[in-house]
Amino acid sequence: MKKSLNILFAASEAVPFAKTGGLADVSGVLPKALRALGHNVIVVMPRYYSIDKSKLDLVPGPLGVPMGPMGELWAAIYTTTLPGSDVPVYFIDYEAFFGRSGFYADENGFSYGDNDNRFVFLSKAAFQLAKKIDFRPDIIHANDWHTASMPLLRNTRFQYDEHFADSATVLTIHNMQHQGFFFKGIIDVMEVGWEHFNPMELESMDGVNMLKGGVAHADAVTTVSKKYAHEIQTAEFGFGLQDHMWAHRGKLFGILNGVDYNEWSPAVDPLIPAHFDIDDMAGKQVCKNALRKHFGLPEWEVPLIGFVGRFAEQKGIELIAGAIEGMLHMDAQFVFLGTGEKWAEGFFSDVAARYPDKFAIHVGYDNGLAHLIEAGSDLFLMPSLFEPCGLNQIYSLRYGTLPIVRATGGLDDTIENYDPVHDTGNGFKFQWATHDALYHTVRWAVDVWHHEKEAFAAMQKRAMQARYSWEEAAKGYETVYYWILANREITQYR
Repeated sequence: MKKSLNILFAASEAVPFAKTGGLADVSGVLPKALRALGHNVIVVMPRYYSIDKSKLDLVPGPLGVPMGPMGELWAAIYTTTLPGSDVPVYFIDYEAFFGRSGFYADENGFSYGDNDNRFVFLSKAAFQLAKKIDFRPDIIHANDWHTASMPLLRNTRFQYDEHFADSATVLTIHNMQHQGFFFKGIIDVMEVGWEHFNPMELESMDGVNMLKGGVAHADAVTTVSKKYAHEIQTAEFGFGLQDHMWAHRGKLFGILNGVDYNEWSPAVDPLIPAHFDIDDMAGKQVCKNALRKHFGLPEWEVPLIGFVGRFAEQKGIELIAGAIEGMLHMDAQFVFLGTGEKWAEGFFSDVAARYPDKFAIHVGYDNGLAHLIEAGSDLFLMPSLFEPCGLNQIYSLRYGTLPIVRATGGLDDTIENYDPVHDTGNGFKFQWATHDALYHTVRWAVDVWHHEKEAFAAMQKRAMQARYSWEEAAKGYETVYYWILANREITQYR
């Protein structure tokens, strides 16, 4: 029989409490899926001051956190559970670090100058909390650079603490682009010893790279799709750590994120005007009409192409900008929902003003509108330069909204390119990050919608049958956990 594991899951954000990206989605759902498999899981995260402490329970007594030359800092601890579960969430409350307007940066987008201290504090506090509540983790699961110091801390600062004598560590990389580069003096704050300031562990350009050190010391490293696990070992996607990742490939695993089909399914979605499913698609046309009405678009007999996401380079927003004039000469309409780089917000707002019958945009984020775009669109545009996992393309599949994607990361893992010869596929893919590649792929998809109705409908049915559940993702992590516990000698720093 499989052993029930004690899992300490540390992250800088988790839904529904704090979110800037996909890390929060994983942190808010994966622990619940692991709990459903029979494991004991606790989540540790900051109490940012956007999180209302009046809705939380105060844990009696302060928490002392050793911070080297900064001395011992004292925090309060609040707790609640993840919604719909009995998984405890513990919030580290320390005003000097987390009582700010933003999570990582100020309102002007400038990163806080003490982010190194802030998240080393969070990482150390997670260890101290486990001791305070007498939680002895079999697995310490860290996420991204914010808690990447935890594997190193386990092997150094807390190496001889009997609470963690049997603890193994996992580090999940949700986005390799963000690595946590800091001044090397943070080593004294971590209290790990200067012998770890070397090119094989922490050192990078005479500074400290938190993610690099975490990869070196973790018993296993995971990414959020199989394709991305391979990509981060290359110069294109490794952001300078490709050789480091290749050196640690023996403990590197790709596990695709899941989605919550209780929230993202046209059969039950409460945020759309009509439900539909594979055996009855009539409601999708109702949603399409409602989406056009919302944006004031005429009801032409053309495909509606949706985009929901950040207006950021990673998401391929520059590719779209370079190809949009050509795409607007196709027999199609476009609806965009997003926010991000100011030039993009202004550029696409201008496009909407010049092509009011063919292009519409909502600058910002609206969850209800996001659901309506998924349900009412025929095609979904997601031409990311890189995409560790991606969720919108998976949502789109369930809604019968065929994705148009670049073949990278989780997009390549989840989308099968349309093959008219063998009548297979659930979307449209292109390889090269160029305006022409995007333009011609969109043109191909629009042409299939207009002239191959039966093939398009068959693709929709295949798409809607695909399932990427959190239960399967949790089983993947569970397999990694058991693999670690059976193969501890693989980590050279133990």
